[in-house]
Amino acid sequence: MIELQITGMSCASCAARLTKGLSGLHGVESANVNLATERATIHFDPNVIDEEAIVKLIRDYGFDVVPEQHADHEHEHVHEHFAGIPGSVVRRKIIVSAVLSVLILLGTYGVIGTLNNPWLLWILATPVQFWAGLQFYKGAFAAARHRSADMDTLIAVGSSAAYFYSVTLILFPSLFEQAPGIHTMLYFDTSSVIITLILFGDFLEEKAKGRTKEAIRHLIGLQSKTARVVRDGRETDIPVDQVSVGDIIVVRPGEKIPVDGQVVDGSSTVDESMISGESVPVEKQTGDEVIGATINKSGSFHFRATRVGSDTTLAQIVKLVEQAQGSKAPIQRLADVIAGYFVPVVVCISVVTFIVWLITGPTPSFNYALLNAVAVLIIACPCALGLATPTAIMVGTGKGAENGVLFKSGAALETAYKVDTVVLDKTGTLTEGRPIVTDIQTYAGWSENELLRLAASAERGSEHPFGDAIIKASQERNIETESPKQFRALPGHGIEANVDGHKVLVGSLRYICSLIGEECSEMLTESGKWAAEGKTPVCVSVDDKIVGLIGVADALKPHAAQAVKMLHDSGLQVIMLTGDNSQTAESIARQAGIDKVIAEVLPEQKSAEVSRLQDEGRIVAMVGDGINDAPALAQADIGIAIGSGTDVALETADVTLISGDLRGIVTAMSLSKATLRTIRQNLFAAFFYNVILIPVAAGVLYPFFKILIDPMWAAAAMALSSVSVVSNSLRLKRFKPASRNSGNRVSA
Repeated sequence: MIELQITGMSCASCAARLTKGLSGLHGVESANVNLATERATIHFDPNVIDEEAIVKLIRDYGFDVVPEQHADHEHEHVHEHFAGIPGSVVRRKIIVSAVLSVLILLGTYGVIGTLNNPWLLWILATPVQFWAGLQFYKGAFAAARHRSADMDTLIAVGSSAAYFYSVTLILFPSLFEQAPGIHTMLYFDTSSVIITLILFGDFLEEKAKGRTKEAIRHLIGLQSKTARVVRDGRETDIPVDQVSVGDIIVVRPGEKIPVDGQVVDGSSTVDESMISGESVPVEKQTGDEVIGATINKSGSFHFRATRVGSDTTLAQIVKLVEQAQGSKAPIQRLADVIAGYFVPVVVCISVVTFIVWLITGPTPSFNYALLNAVAVLIIACPCALGLATPTAIMVGTGKGAENGVLFKSGAALETAYKVDTVVLDKTGTLTEGRPIVTDIQTYAGWSENELLRLAASAERGSEHPFGDAIIKASQERNIETESPKQFRALPGHGIEANVDGHKVLVGSLRYICSLIGEECSEMLTESGKWAAEGKTPVCVSVDDKIVGLIGVADALKPHAAQAVKMLHDSGLQVIMLTGDNSQTAESIARQAGIDKVIAEVLPEQKSAEVSRLQDEGRIVAMVGDGINDAPALAQADIGIAIGSGTDVALETADVTLISGDLRGIVTAMSLSKATLRTIRQNLFAAFFYNVILIPVAAGVLYPFFKILIDPMWAAAAMALSSVSVVSNSLRLKRFKPASRNSGNRVSA
C-alpha cells in the first residue's frame, strides 16, 4: 500500500476519474483518491505492478505527485489548480488578472473612453485568458486525452467560447449582424472576469480547506525539537530525531517530553491534556510511563526512551488521523457516482441550451445562446459536491484527536452515532487492569503503616501481582521498606520471610489460620464481605499472630461509573462481557451502574456474544483492550480500543480512546452525529445549488420573468458554493464534548 500526495485535481470528477483509472490498472487491488486531502491511497500487488507505473498513470491523467520529502510543505502551494506553483505566483496571477479585468470592464461599458477600443480590449484580455488561465487548458487537454471531462473542461470551454467569439468579431465583423439595442458584441469582459473570479474563489477555498488540516499541523507542532540526553556522563542537547531507544533523557520543569519512555529517577506532574483531553496534571514516579510531546510541570526527572521516531504515541496518532482523513465515508459514494457522470451531462445541457436559444431566442439569438451556454458550464462546477463529505470528515477526525478519540476511518466516524448497545470488557476497560490495595483491617493494636511496612518488605522478594500492589501502596504512603531475609514462597498460598527479625507470613487467610492454629472466625466474616465486593483478602501474620487483612482488587476506573451513566442517559444499553467469575463481575457491575452482565465467557465466545446481539437487530459497539477482545472488536459494528491496550486490539478496533477514559465513547458518538449532520447539510446544499441554478442558468425563467444569469455572476456563485461548503464543515471546530457532569443524548 502506498499513499501519494496529488496536485492538479480541480473538482470531484477529477478525483472520480483518477480513482477509476487507478482501479483499472492490472495489479491494483483498490484505489481511493480524496479531493479534500489531495491524497491517493493505493493497495497493489508489488509482484504485478510497481510504484513507478502508478505514478506514470497519474501524470498521464494530467496530475502530478509531490515527492515524499516535500509532502509536509504542501501548504506552501495554494490550490490544486496551481499544481506546485508557489503561492506568491498565484497571488500575482490573481492581482494581474483582476486589474486587467477591471480595465476591460471599464472599457467595455464606456466608463473610460480611451479603453473602449476592441483591439485594446483584446490585448488586455489575452494574458488573462492564456497566462492566468493556462492551468485550466492544461487540465482540460489532460482530461480530453482520456476521453473525459472535468471542471477545467467547463471553465476552458466556457471562457474560450466568449474569448474566441470576440476575437472572431474583431477580425471578421462582416460575419455578424449588429443588432440594435445591444451595447456591445464583445465578451472579453465575460471571459476575463470568469477566470479571475474562479482563481480568486479557488484561492479562498484553499485557504478555508487549509484550516481543515489544522489538526494535523497542530499535532506535528507539538513534537519537541530537541532532547537533553545523558551520554558519557554528560548532558547533551541533540535533535529529537537522533534519540535512540535506551537513551537516558533529562526533563526539567516546563519542558516538553521529547519521546515516549519510562521514568527511572525523580518525580513530577505531567500535563497530558494533548493526549487525554484532561486538564488535570498526572503524577509521575519511578516506573511510570511518559508520553512524548506532553509537558512536564513541577519537578525534574530522568527517563529511559522506549519509543522514538515513528513509533512514538504522537507519531501513531498523526498516522491514524491522516488515515481517517484520507478515507471515504459510505455516504460519499453517492456523490462519487454523480460526479463521475456530472460533467459530461452538463456539457450536453450546455449544448442543448445553445441550440434552443439559437433557434427560439430573441434577437440577437446567437449572443443569448452563447451567454446562457457559457453560464451553464460555469455555474455547474461540481467542486462543492466533491468537498461536501471529505472536508467534514477532516474536521471531525481532527476534532476527535483533540479530545482523545481517534477514528481509524471515515466509515467509523459515520457509523458511531447509530450504536444502540455498548458492550464493555471488564479487566483493563472498566477496571484499572492491575490489582491495587483497597482496604486495610488491623488487629491487636497494629497500625496500618506498620502492617504495610512489614508486608511490603516481605513481598519485595515476590513476583506476584498482589505483592506489587502491596509494595505500591506502601510507596504511596512514603513508607520505607527493607529487603527480606530467608524469603520462601508458599506455592498457591503466599510467602514467608524474615523482616527485622520477625517471621512474616503473607497469603491466604484459611491457609495461614491452619498453619498457625489460630481461631479466625472474625477474620473470615470480614474477608467474606470483601469477597462479595469483588476484593481478595490477603492475610498478614507476624510471629505466628494474625495482625491484619489487606483487601486487594482490580478497582473500577475513576470515571467508569460516570461514563456508564452518560451512556444510559443517551438511551444506550450497556452490557459487561467478561471471562471473570460471576461474583466478581456482578460486584464491578454494581459499582459501575451496569444492569446486565455476561460473565465466565471464554475469549473465543466473546465474538459470538456480540454476533448474537447483532442478530437481535442491535447496532453494537464493543469496547476492550486485550488480545482476547480482538475477535469481538472485529465482529462489532464499531470496535473501540482502550489506548493503553495491546497492539492487536488497537489494530483491530475502529476507534481508539487514547487515555482509556470511557467518557470518550459518548464523545465519539456525539462527534459522529455532529459530523453526519454537517455532511448532510453540505450534500443538500451542493445538490440544491446545482439542481436549482443549472436550469436558471439555461434560461428556463426567462419566458416568465425575463431572468438570466450573466456568466460572470455564475462564476461568482460557483466559487461561493465551494467556500460555503468548506466553511460549514469548519463549524465542527466549535464542537464540545458531552458534559462530564451529566449525560447528553447522542442518538439520532
